[in-house]
Amino acid sequence: MRKHISVALAAGLLVAGVSAASAGGMSQSNSTSNSTMSQDTLRLTSAQQKMVWNDLHGQATEQKAPSGFNATIGAIVPSTVKTEPVPSKAATSVPALKSFNFAMVNGKLLIVNPSDKKIVDVISG
Repeated sequence: MRKHISVALAAGLLVAGVSAASAGGMSQSNSTSNSTMSQDTLRLTSAQQKMVWNDLHGQATEQKAPSGFNATIGAIVPSTVKTEPVPSKAATSVPALKSFNFAMVNGKLLIVNPSDKKIVDVISG
C-alpha cells in the first residue's frame, strides 16, 4: 500500500512539474510577442527626433512616394521604397533606433520595422 502511495505521489509531482514548465513556456512566449509588438512603436522625444534627422537625412536617398502611399505611422512601406538599416552612429546617438531601418520619402524620414515593413515614426526636418 505504501508503495502505491509513493508512486501516486511521484506521478502527481511529475504532472505538476510539467504543468509549471508549460506555464513558464507560455509566459516566455507572451513576453516574446510583447517585445515584437513593441517593435511597431517608437516614442522619440523632439530632441531625439532632431538628432535622428541630423544623423540620417543626409545619408538617405530621396525617394518619391508611390501613388496612393501615405507615409503615416502604422502604414506598410511599399516594396518599391528602399529602406536601409540605421547606421551605427545614429543608433549610438539614439539607441532605440538600433533594430530599425529608415528611408527618405517626399522629404520625410521614415523609421521602419524591418520585419513587417511598418512605419514606426515619421520625422520631418
